[in-house]
Amino acid sequence: MPKLVIVNRAGDETTVDAAAGLSVMEAIRDNGFDEMLALCGGCCSCATCHVHVDPAFADKVEPMSEDENDLLDSSDHRDERSRLACQIHLTAALDGLKVTIAAED
Repeated sequence: MPKLVIVNRAGDETTVDAAAGLSVMEAIRDNGFDEMLALCGGCCSCATCHVHVDPAFADKVEPMSEDENDLLDSSDHRDERSRLACQIHLTAALDGLKVTIAAED
């Protein structure tokens, strides 16, 4: 079971166990982080699950789709590490993945 390191908006870091195959958004939501709205439920249509991926994992996460890229363009807090948590699926290769919940737009 991969471990996921979540940094909330206050900078507090929490490590959780998450089942392989879940999206990062599902793992964050299921572990009680109410900072992540995830309004669309994970269908890549709202950008309310915006996270910043730790640089150590940048080349290990799934490539960004055009739809995800377009949605992230709507955020004032987008940077080179921005991703939608619903589009990153946990695998053994992502054990220890660290993400920071982005500031709310």
